[in-house]
This record gives sequence, C-alpha cells and structure tokens, in this order.
Amino acid sequence: MSNYVDFSGRPFHFIGIGGIGMSALAYVLAKRQMPVSGSDLRPSHITRKLESIGTHIFGKQEASNLEFFRSHESANRALLTSPQTSPTPNNSTLPQVVCSTAINANNLEYKAAMELGCPILHRSDVLAALISDYHSIAVAGTHGKTTTSSIIGYMLLEAGLDPTIIVGGEVDAWQGNARLGQSKYLVAEADESDGSLVKHTPDIGIITNIELDHPDHYETLEEVVNIFQKFAAGCKTLIGCVDCDTVRHRFKPTITYSLNPETGADYTVTNIDYRADGTTALVWEKGKALGVLKLRLLSRHNLSNAVSAVAVGRILGLEFGTIAKAIATFEGARRRFEFRGEVGGITFIDDYAHHPSEIRATLAAARLQARPGQRVVAIFQPHRYSRTFTFLAEFAQSFTHADLVVVTDIYSAGEPNLGQVSGEQLATEIAKLQPQVLYQPNLLLMTDLLRQTLRPGDLALFLGAGNLNQVIPELIATLCEPAIATS
Repeated sequence: MSNYVDFSGRPFHFIGIGGIGMSALAYVLAKRQMPVSGSDLRPSHITRKLESIGTHIFGKQEASNLEFFRSHESANRALLTSPQTSPTPNNSTLPQVVCSTAINANNLEYKAAMELGCPILHRSDVLAALISDYHSIAVAGTHGKTTTSSIIGYMLLEAGLDPTIIVGGEVDAWQGNARLGQSKYLVAEADESDGSLVKHTPDIGIITNIELDHPDHYETLEEVVNIFQKFAAGCKTLIGCVDCDTVRHRFKPTITYSLNPETGADYTVTNIDYRADGTTALVWEKGKALGVLKLRLLSRHNLSNAVSAVAVGRILGLEFGTIAKAIATFEGARRRFEFRGEVGGITFIDDYAHHPSEIRATLAAARLQARPGQRVVAIFQPHRYSRTFTFLAEFAQSFTHADLVVVTDIYSAGEPNLGQVSGEQLATEIAKLQPQVLYQPNLLLMTDLLRQTLRPGDLALFLGAGNLNQVIPELIATLCEPAIATS
C-alpha cells in the first residue's frame, strides 16, 4: 500500500465507507472540499449524511464501481462535484482508494483498484496524514478512547477553539463521528487493533491504559506494548494514566494522571463522589488544587477519562474554570451507557462494552445507578471468536454486578468460526459463577425472550460491539403495543 496521501484535490474512494472510522475520515475530507466517493453494502444514516454533503455512494462493492473513474475527467467531475465540493485540479482521475483492515485482497472492488493502478491507502494512512496536518491530539489506549477523545473535542469546542474531530463513536454535540473545524486543532482517536497506531505522530498523545484486546492481531501483551511504545516515541508530548500498571512501569510519559494521589501523578483527584446522577471530584495539578470537576458520566473509568482531558486543556493554556464548565455539560458518546428509553418501567441502556474489563466497568456503573431493589439485567453479544476464546474465563467473571445475564451468539465481525468457542459455551461458563443466566442464539427471537423475561423496574443493559442494539427499538415497540391497543 502507498503511504503518501494527496490532499491537493485528487479524488478519494473509500471501500466500506459506512464504517465508523472510515466515514469519519470521508466526512472531514468532503467538508475540506475534496472529491470523495465510496461503497458500502448497506445504506445507513451515516451513508445518507455523507451523500448530503456531496459524497457519491455505491450500494455494492463491485469491480464495476471503478469503471466510474475510467470516464472522461469532465464526467468524473460532474458526478463527484457538488455545491459542497470543488473540481479536482489533478490531471489524473484515478482515485486514492482507502481501505480498512476489514477489506481483504479478494474483495472485487479492491482487486479492480489494484489492476487500474490506483494508489491504495490504509485508513490509518489518511488519519496519520491529517494528524500531521494539524496541531493534533491523538487518544490511544485499549479502553476509553472514544469517550476521552469526545470529551476533549467537546471541551475545545465549548472553549471556542473550533477543533476538527475524528472519533470512533457518534456524539450529539456535533451530530456524528466527525466535524471539520477552522482552527489548527485536531482531536482524533488512535486505534491499536491492527498495529497502525505506529503511523501517528501527534503533538499530544494520550495512553489511557493497555491490555490485550485483539488476539486476532496480537499473540501477547508484549506485542501490544511494543506498538504503544512506538506510538509514544512519535508523540511530542505524551500523557499517560499511571493507574494502569503497564503504563506506569513500561512508559515514561511527559505528563501523568491518576485517580490515586499516592502515585505522585501530575494530575490527580481527591474528594471523589460517585453518584447515580454523575461524579464530582477535586482536581489537583502538581500539588495545587485547581477546583471541583463535575461530570454527568458515571463511574471511575469516566472520571479518569475526564482527568486526562483536564491535562490536555491545561497544556493548551485553558483556565480550569473553562475546562470544568465544558466537561460538566458533556453528555457522552452514543453507545457509551446511552439511554435509549424507558417503557413499562424498564430502562434501556446501550453500551459498546465488549472486553471483560469494559463489561465490569459498565456493570459497576449500572449498579451505582440502580435504585434499591432494581434488577440489573446484562444482555451480552460476544464480539469475535478469537476474543471470546482467549478471554473465556475473564468474561465469565465479568458479570458479578448483574442480577440476570442473557447471552446470545458470537458476532463474528468477519472472522471464520473455527469451532473453538460458542455463545452457548460462554453462557455455561458464566452460569458457574452467576445463578441467573439465559441463552438465546437467535437474535430474531431475542425480542420474544426479553419481553417474557424483563419486568417493570429493570435496568436493561445491551452490551457488545456488534448488532445486538438493533433489538432495542423492536423490543420497545412491542412493549408499547398493549398500551396502544387499549388507548
């Protein structure tokens, strides 16, 4: 693959443009007046939004899509240019083709691009080029990337710094997973899942924590550490959370943060109060009290994320009052303990947690929010066979804060099923430690099972990075039916 990214006006074509990471890049490029097109197998609100700003979307990933670029340059301009975009000054109509790790060499569209001689870019190449193009803040870590980068982006936005933002989740404050600002600042989420983290050289880098989370790419934690160390070496300023043993012992951050004052971190907190409606804490900067930080987000891990944002704000010269005022109004990213509704006395929460550590943290937050006598019901869709197999024992121990666990089959995320593990096997392991466990392999029948199982007063959490959350609207609708029928 080529690593050179041409921002002079040559078209970009994204294979799989509807993905959360790919679409954010496409959005920023299109808003920067560059010709952008892409393909995706399923239309969505994300692809419709891209179309609304002039992006040409193909509904299939086929070799014929690339015929689009064989036409005369004027025809190419006519299709790719809209009131939001400008004609390309480049003589070549062949696009720069952008792929994620999910696109393999057998993809027909990818093969056609290779045969045409299109420059082939990995998604991370485009992100790395954008990071180099701005005064950039890149958030890395096994957990907390989306929330942390969203808090920082929101803080800069509220402080009037007008940042460009590229994150791995959707945020209501900018109505999606990306925004184009007019300032020099860029906030981006830096993903370690495929090793591409090493390409990024931000002005400020953050490492929230480090664990083995992608056994499809890494065999050992040491391999993960090595990738993060290369990322750290490319950061002009590195902010690290020393509550993580690996960060504390294997890295030398420029600036440190912690929830424990005894660590001697540059930024830490005391007087912590975790409540059902949010969290408050007194923030300290190198031994000096800055003031009280309030956030609507729940639990320990989100307080840690917010403290890292404080560190970033202070590096950029923001007053603590400005930082605290912004963070106090941040409502979170979608699918991060996202409230989806309350019907029949049942509260529905959607969360992206798919690693044992994330599940424990999310359920701890749920238990904190639960009223006396309220059941916490965890509905979990395992994500990837490799992750489920590698962390089977850890997953089994992650549901201690739940009163009832409902498990469905594994979401493959494109992985082949090697027959090593199944959702039913995971349910059996959880049941050894958790008395109330149900298994429903068929997502289509999950609505019926939950309608029979959930009861008024329940706090129902839908956990996973797959498509489990598609059940929520249907379930809410069916629970509403009796009320509608008698009205």
